[in-house]
Amino acid sequence: MTEPTPELLEKLMHVSTATLTTALFKRGFRNVFIQGPYRMNPGPNMVGPAYTLRYIPAREDLDGLDSFADRANPQRKGVEECPPGSVFMIDSRRDSTAASAGCILATRLMKRGCKGIVTDGGFRDTPEISALEMPAYHTRPSAPTNLTKHHAVAINDPIACGGVSVFPGDIIVGDNEGVVCIPKHLVAEIASETEEMTVFEDFVLEMVQNGASIFGLYPPTDPATKDEFKAWREQNNR
Repeated sequence: MTEPTPELLEKLMHVSTATLTTALFKRGFRNVFIQGPYRMNPGPNMVGPAYTLRYIPAREDLDGLDSFADRANPQRKGVEECPPGSVFMIDSRRDSTAASAGCILATRLMKRGCKGIVTDGGFRDTPEISALEMPAYHTRPSAPTNLTKHHAVAINDPIACGGVSVFPGDIIVGDNEGVVCIPKHLVAEIASETEEMTVFEDFVLEMVQNGASIFGLYPPTDPATKDEFKAWREQNNR
């Protein structure tokens, strides 16, 4: 399977998660929107391949503060090995009663070139994470250390995040509404289709803002709509 090109990833920088979910639904994928996490610092889209961390419930004899000194600790190891350009995806079992990570780890990821961080749990140091340039998604603030509830067990394995299966290398797209996981083998066709869908939806929105009815326009069942769309594209260089 070939790696997605920078050009394909750039296309996804301009597509909404709503449009992506529709395109994936056409192909039978109903469960691709990661439920729960919201964006802490609104801005441009987040796009990149998934690099994963999986937690299981903490165990008292394993999860003391001294465990952070172990360079094989999957949480610490994952932060130091996450490839630049990736999105760091954390499976916290939808448990936000302890932090999935904090500002120091998020900052380290950002400095290493990570495109974003997502958990279906919570983060600590949320005012500081919210001020980072790197996109961050979580369900709610959670001050307690991850060790109170989470045992980091694996990096770059398949995970569940927000009820969605995420495989390493799947393409993650986040906007100000949420996060979508695109199966890697579909990225090329999804990126091309949704780029065109976005142009058409921009046309439709402008028509509706100008008072047009959605009948015959959305979906474009009126033959005149296609001619109007063509003229609009030429006029707007789209």
